[in-house]
Amino acid sequence: MVAPAVPELTEEHLHESIDARTEVLSTLRELGPPDLVHLIKQAPRNPGKQTGIYHHVTGVDASSSASLAAYINTLTYTAFDKTTTKIVEGVYCCYNAFSRLDMRVHVTIPGSVESYCIDERGDKRIASDELWLETYLCSVLRAYAYADDGSGDTIRKIMGVRRFNPVTNTETEHKFLQAAEQLFFRGWQLGSDSVVQVPNNVSNHLTTGLLKYFHTTGRYASGINLFEKLRSRNIEVSSLLAKVLIIGNEEVQAVRVLHQAVKQSPMDYVMLDTQAEFLLNKALNPVTPELKEERLNMALRCADRSTIAAPSEFGTWARLAEVYVAIEDWENALTTLNSCPMFTYQDKDAPVMPDPKEIHLPTLPETRLDEIDSEPESKFSEQVHPTLIGLRAAQYKGTFKQAYSILTEMTAKIGWDQLLKIRSNVFVMEEEYRGEKQHLEESTKRNASTDVLRGTPDPTANGDDHEERTEANGGGSIAGTTIVETTNGETSIADADASLEKPEHTIDKKEVKSGNEDHDATDEQFSRFNNKRLCERWLDSLFMVLYEDLRIYTIWRTEMAQYRAQSMQYKKSAEEWEILGSLAERLHHPEEAAEAYRACLSIRFSPKALQGILSGFEKEKATREVVAAVIRLVTWQYRWYSEFSPELLLTIRTLIENEGAVKVRSIIQATSMPQAVLDLTHHYAALCAAFRSTGTEG
Repeated sequence: MVAPAVPELTEEHLHESIDARTEVLSTLRELGPPDLVHLIKQAPRNPGKQTGIYHHVTGVDASSSASLAAYINTLTYTAFDKTTTKIVEGVYCCYNAFSRLDMRVHVTIPGSVESYCIDERGDKRIASDELWLETYLCSVLRAYAYADDGSGDTIRKIMGVRRFNPVTNTETEHKFLQAAEQLFFRGWQLGSDSVVQVPNNVSNHLTTGLLKYFHTTGRYASGINLFEKLRSRNIEVSSLLAKVLIIGNEEVQAVRVLHQAVKQSPMDYVMLDTQAEFLLNKALNPVTPELKEERLNMALRCADRSTIAAPSEFGTWARLAEVYVAIEDWENALTTLNSCPMFTYQDKDAPVMPDPKEIHLPTLPETRLDEIDSEPESKFSEQVHPTLIGLRAAQYKGTFKQAYSILTEMTAKIGWDQLLKIRSNVFVMEEEYRGEKQHLEESTKRNASTDVLRGTPDPTANGDDHEERTEANGGGSIAGTTIVETTNGETSIADADASLEKPEHTIDKKEVKSGNEDHDATDEQFSRFNNKRLCERWLDSLFMVLYEDLRIYTIWRTEMAQYRAQSMQYKKSAEEWEILGSLAERLHHPEEAAEAYRACLSIRFSPKALQGILSGFEKEKATREVVAAVIRLVTWQYRWYSEFSPELLLTIRTLIENEGAVKVRSIIQATSMPQAVLDLTHHYAALCAAFRSTGTEG
């Protein structure tokens, strides 16, 4: 199989990339950045003039210094024109997240190979076999963590990264799982996903990587064997075993495993959460309504218990909120969401490098496809409206992204007006509190501390007035917009800004505390608020961000309807269509998202847009459309030096399971594209055969 091209980033000063990597070692928190490959090349006729070039890479076998030296050796034969320059030295840097060391292999060409490691202080140390085992496992986990999902978002974050598949057959799988078994109970040292507060034996980057590997490749039997062995040493591993059994369609055995484990460890929050997730998924497609209610009630008990077992974990509260949403208990869903502990998002460790002197990003002839090659040029000249660039929800990560998804799901089910009503019933609103406080102060002057608050709050104070106006105007979630017929949509957005009223703010905790210093203002006097809660600032902010999303979405859909009614073309740039597709996706409107993504693709190629409509093709079982989309996405990935995307491999594997390998290969081959492009996708199908996936027999 042809390897991706080799990007070249040229240094301003020799070795500055290695020095920059050494400087940031003490700041690395988790799995570490992708591996750094630094090469020194010189002109054959001028040995005194040397140039430093580098690129990053993931998925290379890092089990020994010999395998890393072999990678550098391949670059000397394939990457560069030997008539003008030759490689004389190379350094491969691979981070060991267990021991917090940077493993390095220095190759002199021709000459020797030296391996050593650098600690956080920059001191040189000896590289042992145990350290290489740790480094190998970290390199495999990084390959999965830094792999792109097909949308291109991860590829665009770091320039010039070659991505390889670290596990290509059953032999390398055995090596990977053996290393994982040996180091399993040290996995918490690697850290965890941003939604996990405290890493433990079953919630960390190692277990996340293992589960992703089994889900991607379908090697469930290997996962079951691994976790069965580890479960005998620690009952906590039962939750991981159950997860693999569930995705491997061994649900009855999974329930038995969880049942036995919970008996021994009744307050293990991961096991309780696994049960809640399983029951919630089973309730989505019930045989009868009674069965759905029963499963949801069981899921509620498990989720509620998991919040008691781990009150500081976001995941347990988020699951409980999801269950309440499924039950359609909206007030409890909002209250539970408000109780979620939120964490600052920690992004993956990324390389911090000085600006390169030159950048050379070559293209392999095998990845040439007209629609893909024209993408960068057409994207450069696009105009994007400022209101679309500034949508804050698109930037959410970690706990805030999940919480926002739950809030948007509620909005999609009950509407914006009803959500505002529930919000004002559950939380103390700012104007409501101030109005009552003012009333209290006046009544205190007349009769100190004896009047009980009477009456109901003014509708305007808790947001009802806003709801009534929006409801009267119709027009969906955030109606009340005044749409003016324009050719570019700018007037519509400006008018909406003037006509739409933002939702009322809830009262700030700090203001309540500072206002309660007068002891005469007792709880009894604020009895009307006894059944209400104080809304967390972050959730209040989420409502404002959701309002902005809904406002832009409503303007877009209203304008589209008007233009269609007048048989006029609604024009947006490809980048704007991509943003609108992402917006509709966030708001749980898949059909509108697909419409926007298709409009984007009609202008230029976009991996994000194509990935967006791919999920729709999969649901519709549109095999030929899925294959056509995957071929283009795989080619784009190779174009940017990535031969491995777990999500695209999963898509191909699922196709083969449903349709059979022979049919899928035939559809790929029948596509009217260059043979070199088709071979790239055939490579993914060959991986499924190597793993003996269902559907590859015969």
